[in-house]
Amino acid sequence: MPSSEDREPWLETETRASGPAWQPAGPILIPGLTILYHPDPGRIGERAPLASLASGRDEPLSRRDPDFAAPGGPPGRRPLSDPHLTRTPLHLRPGPDPGSVRLVRGECSMAVAAGGEPVGAEVLFSAAEVERGVVLLLAQHVVLLLSLIDPTVPGGLPRYGLVGESPEMIRLRQEIRRIATLSVPVLLRGATGTGKELVARALHDAGPRAARPYLAVNLGAVPATLAPAELFGAVRGAYTGADRPREGWFARAQGGTLFLDEIGEAPPEVQVLLLRALETGEIQPVGGGAPRHVDVRLVAATDADLEAAVTEGRFRAPLLHRLGAYQLRLPSLCDRREDFGRLFIHFLRQERAALDEPDPLPAGAPESRPIPAALVARLAALDWPGNVRQLRNVVRRLVVAGQEGGEGALWVQAEAALRETAGPRPSDTRGTAPVPGVPVPRPAAVRRFRRAEDVTDEELIGALRINRWRIQSAAAELGISRGSLYDRIEKSAKIRKAADLSREEIEACLQRCGGDLDAMVEKLEVSKRGLQRRMTQLGLG
Repeated sequence: MPSSEDREPWLETETRASGPAWQPAGPILIPGLTILYHPDPGRIGERAPLASLASGRDEPLSRRDPDFAAPGGPPGRRPLSDPHLTRTPLHLRPGPDPGSVRLVRGECSMAVAAGGEPVGAEVLFSAAEVERGVVLLLAQHVVLLLSLIDPTVPGGLPRYGLVGESPEMIRLRQEIRRIATLSVPVLLRGATGTGKELVARALHDAGPRAARPYLAVNLGAVPATLAPAELFGAVRGAYTGADRPREGWFARAQGGTLFLDEIGEAPPEVQVLLLRALETGEIQPVGGGAPRHVDVRLVAATDADLEAAVTEGRFRAPLLHRLGAYQLRLPSLCDRREDFGRLFIHFLRQERAALDEPDPLPAGAPESRPIPAALVARLAALDWPGNVRQLRNVVRRLVVAGQEGGEGALWVQAEAALRETAGPRPSDTRGTAPVPGVPVPRPAAVRRFRRAEDVTDEELIGALRINRWRIQSAAAELGISRGSLYDRIEKSAKIRKAADLSREEIEACLQRCGGDLDAMVEKLEVSKRGLQRRMTQLGLG
């Protein structure tokens, strides 16, 4: 390892870029390479810390150098070893400014692209670009990420069903382990699509309540008039159609965990009741009746600025203080770019399995590549505003496109899916000629909104199906608001409404899907909010 004196320029860069989060006790990051794509899928995610580069010396990059290893895995290091890569190395060298890196071709004749653009004699990456992560495409076969990595990964840390070994994900898994056994409320904060429900489930499964119920509720999909009854239950006659007493989600989650997503969407009257439940452990059914004691761990999540909502009077400060005693912040995908390769292959395999197709990257068959390495490099360079959820949706489209056509269909689908919603930052565009056959990343286009009446029934149904009837995702794809999409669904004669579902049909689907509401939505092809409303009307909630 380099001495502290050798590491000083890199530490200076990290402190300036990351601010007060970098404390002496935190991880010391150094430059490193992560495999985002390799003909041998077992190599994806392996890393090579570039300690020599951190201490001011050159690092070769070729078929034989440097050595890579899986983070936190068994001992043993190996070079890239792909026959398409040359033995004559490229050279990574410290740049003129602290934290900057030069990639020098030297005598190497191998095709190399950085950020989608060809590398000539040499290219300089600024400290900010290295911190963000530079995507390197080698010989159209291997994709690497040059970034800052933590060379030490703690062993024995549970994965909790989460994919990734970046410093951000290691920190998140450590925090899950630390608070999973506690019974206090937890507030999950992060941008949309970062996996908040996965973390909520991990907190439940890793704690002492794992054998008890776990219920997940999206408050943004629950009408304000029904929210109190849905959460706290109702007595008979409390509202129209309440022909029997109704248990709420708190009662159904007794002894277990209740996950409330989009907590910022909770109506004011519900916020008051939630605060009372947290403070006293008691709930009051709608319409009267005796208060009921409940033992439920509450996990809430939001992508909203709750502090601003408190200032504006839309969210109660005492509730935020109660929920926010323990907060977990989930990283955006662009902040954990070294996990991209693992996530991409994970989703690729899941989507192929869902179509009853074989593993797309079987061991021992490195030439059967379903996705070109250049396309992976193109995707890895994007900022992914929709985060992991958006990546999964794009992978799903690629799998479908792969069934219909060859490589051209994959490129068309990837570009169409991402043109308006993702793109590299302007700093990635260097203004040189593109690599033949490799599309150059473009800045994200300005979002174009449409009138709801301009959306055809075919577009509407297609967007709903490909987004598995998730209204917000389908609305974003169509370029209309969520409210407009609901109105468009109501006016379409080709879409069956949840209100038309019979009790028998819902009960049969409920049994087939084991009570999984998301699975029922896909089977019945109705909106989740509409299905919840219909089940409430029929007393099937």
